[in-house]
Amino acid sequence: MASKAITVGVGIPMIIVGALMAWLWAPIEGDLQNQIELVGSTIGILGIIFFISGLFYTKEPVMH
Repeated sequence: MASKAITVGVGIPMIIVGALMAWLWAPIEGDLQNQIELVGSTIGILGIIFFISGLFYTKEPVMH
């Protein structure tokens, strides 16, 4: 069973923020372009990892 909280709440926003940083903000900056692209790409990759982990997340059964 997938976890919507992880997938929708963490993964997708991180992917969107990372993409916006790498594609829109980085070209505007001159001196810091490489660093902003690196940070944006890293945030996007971490967002993809959170998205995938949210799809495979399952709750452990409660032992009584």
